[in-house]
Amino acid sequence: MRFFIPIFLFLMLSISSCAQQSIPKALKQLNDDTVDYISVEELHEMETPLVLDAREKEEFQVSHLKDAVWVGYEDFDLDQVMQQVPSKENPIVVYCSIGVRSEDIGERLKNAGYTNVKNLYGGIFEWKNKGYPVYDEQQQETKKVHAFNTYWGRFLTNADKVYNK
Repeated sequence: MRFFIPIFLFLMLSISSCAQQSIPKALKQLNDDTVDYISVEELHEMETPLVLDAREKEEFQVSHLKDAVWVGYEDFDLDQVMQQVPSKENPIVVYCSIGVRSEDIGERLKNAGYTNVKNLYGGIFEWKNKGYPVYDEQQQETKKVHAFNTYWGRFLTNADKVYNK
């Protein structure tokens, strides 16, 4: 019985630590590194990149990065982006919740010939987790971020989580 308690505690801690993921672990598991990352700090210091939001419209309406342009994921229209951004050398940063959907959109942009495309590492979740501001539909700063669902919401630690609009 004396050995049962330490073994039980060890097993419980091992199981819980394996079950807990982090943004880096999720990105390593889900992304193919086909689009170079940019950190939230680098984006914050960057002058005038075009910032594209690859989340669903409902997510964007809750909050987004300042001056971000919604392009969506399911509704992404490459032709529309090409009309808005004719110069394929301009800096473009794509983001989503943590950086998975934005990698897909970044790949599409790169395949269309855009040469300066970056994926925001950790997405809007990492941006907000590090204390940077987000804005609502009225361009007012907000503490709310659409967390997509409870699974993904666990990666968002510094915001009021919204799961539906």
